Amino acid sequence: MQKIVTLKPFVHITATAPISVHTHGGRAKCLQRLIRLNLPVPTTVALSFETVTRIATGHLPSMTSILSEFGPDPLLSVRPSSEDPDWGGPGAILNIGMNWDRHAILSEALGEPAATALYLRFVQAYSVHVARLDPDMFEPPEKVNRKALERALDNYQDETDDPFPQDPATQLGEVLRSMARAWGGTTARLLRQAKGAPADAGLGLVVQRMALGVGPGESGAGVIQFVDPATGEPQITGRYRCQSQSRDALKPGKGQVYLTRDDRGPSLEEIAPEVFQDLCTYGALCREKLREEMQLEFTIEDGKLRILDALRVQRSSRAAVRIAVALADDGIIPQSDALLRIAPRALTEVLHPQIDPTAKRVLAARGIGASPGAARGKIVFSSSAAQASAARDEPCILVRRETAPEDIRGMHAAHGILTERGGMTSHAAVIARGLGLPCVVGASSVTISHRSKTLTNAEGKVFSEGDEITIDGGTGEVLAGAVPMLEPALDDSFRSLLSWADEVRDIGIRANADTPSDARLARSFAAQGIGLCRTEHMFFEQDRLTVMREMIFAKSAKDREAALVQLLPMQRADFVELFEIMHGLPVCIRLFDPPLHEFLPTDRSSMRGLAESLDLPIAEITRRVEQLTEFNPMLGMRGVRLGIAMPEIYEMQARAIFEATIEASRNGDPIVPEIMIPLVSANREVELVKTRIDAVAAAVRNEQGKGFDYRLGVMGETPRACLRADEIAQHAAFMSFGTNDLTQMTYGLSRDDAGRFMSDYVNQGVFREDPFHMLDTDGVGELLQLGAQRARATDPNIVLSICGEHAGNAESIAFCRDVGFDYVSCSPFRVPVVRLAAAHLALLHPKA
Repeated sequence: MQKIVTLKPFVHITATAPISVHTHGGRAKCLQRLIRLNLPVPTTVALSFETVTRIATGHLPSMTSILSEFGPDPLLSVRPSSEDPDWGGPGAILNIGMNWDRHAILSEALGEPAATALYLRFVQAYSVHVARLDPDMFEPPEKVNRKALERALDNYQDETDDPFPQDPATQLGEVLRSMARAWGGTTARLLRQAKGAPADAGLGLVVQRMALGVGPGESGAGVIQFVDPATGEPQITGRYRCQSQSRDALKPGKGQVYLTRDDRGPSLEEIAPEVFQDLCTYGALCREKLREEMQLEFTIEDGKLRILDALRVQRSSRAAVRIAVALADDGIIPQSDALLRIAPRALTEVLHPQIDPTAKRVLAARGIGASPGAARGKIVFSSSAAQASAARDEPCILVRRETAPEDIRGMHAAHGILTERGGMTSHAAVIARGLGLPCVVGASSVTISHRSKTLTNAEGKVFSEGDEITIDGGTGEVLAGAVPMLEPALDDSFRSLLSWADEVRDIGIRANADTPSDARLARSFAAQGIGLCRTEHMFFEQDRLTVMREMIFAKSAKDREAALVQLLPMQRADFVELFEIMHGLPVCIRLFDPPLHEFLPTDRSSMRGLAESLDLPIAEITRRVEQLTEFNPMLGMRGVRLGIAMPEIYEMQARAIFEATIEASRNGDPIVPEIMIPLVSANREVELVKTRIDAVAAAVRNEQGKGFDYRLGVMGETPRACLRADEIAQHAAFMSFGTNDLTQMTYGLSRDDAGRFMSDYVNQGVFREDPFHMLDTDGVGELLQLGAQRARATDPNIVLSICGEHAGNAESIAFCRDVGFDYVSCSPFRVPVVRLAAAHLALLHPKA
């Protein structure tokens, strides 16, 4: 903690007093600002961090000197004032100074019941929070009267062997000592560190004259704010309670009234219209001068208004966006300020449905939140059941041990996905993020039986197909039943904020899009093109899957070509639609990547069905499946290796791309497609594929009588591709690094299986974060830096990017900017998050 030097151990807060957030805390500074605005703030004294630290070690300042700031016989409150209000602190103690003498005086002024209630409240708070006595002995009595007060005083004396302190100076000193020591306790320290506070965070304390809120005339306490905390819309919300103190208005009980006129009951606007109007005036003044929507805590004492405190309104992410944009639109803050007030991660709550925070949650299981948002629906255990559910217009949650490519259609049909296995880059997680579906993976405590169509949680509760559940892809929670939801908020404020972000960011942002719906979504989120179109996802529709399987079972290259001819018009139509949707923006198409076994069935009944459809004996089906089975298919015959071994696949795709280029260019500007070769690790691989693709391009130009351009690049997913990037760059116009596979190969770690033990590794400090979730800027990052440097040494104009799942993490953008990448490409729903994250970096760390 920074050494602080003050002239006095406490400061009377005035408009010009030496008060700072870093010396006296946020609450003390806010109260000074309210005083500067001429709000009716009761007399307040602030104790600095240094003073509170000394109090905790037994060095009290003069209590007499502090009390003298308030005049004779004051009643006081003490509240914490940490540097950041979100760090919390000890609870407030009210009515310090109450004793039998003060009780007698207040009995005459306010009436004996009111004086007794004030004294009893102080005795209870002091006993529990200062003397640390058993709370059960000081629970609020059913009836507040002198007998209850005397019983509380007797209990105090019985437990401490001393009478309750009557000296205000003693009371105040013990309260200050207790709060100072509580801040230094282990529990308090861990709690605030969990909220981001440094270990040596300081605590200030504010001592304030009580505005009682009880007694004759209109008296009470309340809180008021001027925006809806859920939506950010202008709206007066809060509560007022007659004959109460502090935040009692927020508790259920008698005396509560509405703030504004309401048919359901009396309101402060009717009871005390002048006070209500003053509160509205003060709220508008705080918004303008403090540049924030504030919640005012107030007390009315015999018709006189006092403002005790002002806090930043707690708000949802969607409300935060609306509030920040409104403040900028009104000229209260600059647009750059509005951008920096919204954390990029917060946009995920705006983009997706969320569970209503007020809803009751019954936890059924917990996994890894792999794709944000929430969904509710009936459990289904197969893709066919999900499609049937969609046909009936019934929301469903697809539950699988783990998903595979053949589940794509079911994933499209489902409202959410839950898997027993997997991690942040498992098949289910990657596809769900691309589709914008909530997804929970790695729910290892559940047992799924596809045979009985049941899901059993750790407590033995069984959920059957058709039962309703709710999943939260942000927290990883699986909840029983259908829980109320909040819809996305993609409104004008959202669009304004992101348009401001685009004006300042300095790195390109594309989207990963495999289908026309993905492309439309990417355009709606203002992506600057498609950075990764995974063409294999186009082959899983049932009519195409059959043709793919015919190609796989072909006995010669000529037979494979014959099968692929059937796929050519389908691929061409896909690419035409993508080009037209993107309206001239770049489209980077990755050639076929996965191993062929992913297109084949794995169980006996499916193999029998395939044998019937291909008119082949089941023995031949089984034999071919066994031939294609690999010990580690992700490191086997896939990507460019498949393209070299079976070149007719890439030739068909290249022809489809070029014919689509010509067709789509007829109705607009010329299209220049980007063709990406996956899993490259050697320059010769690029040469071989490039030669064949160039030949296809020449053939299409001759056949169609039309010219066109295209750009050929590679996907760097292997460590060797990074190390030999200087050679590979000789034949590549661009390099896009696939950080999912690059991380997997660098660590020698299966991204699909890592979820089983990754939490243990992170908890024990082996890895700082899950490297499949957060880019490893040390190990994997060094390979990326080497790849970028060596590629640019060969070709200074080569375009560099990343297109793995890491590209959607706000934390990865800083690394990409530093390395000099031209753009990142992420799932469509992550595009807005990355746009804002890039703007933050440009504002906070502008390039030289």
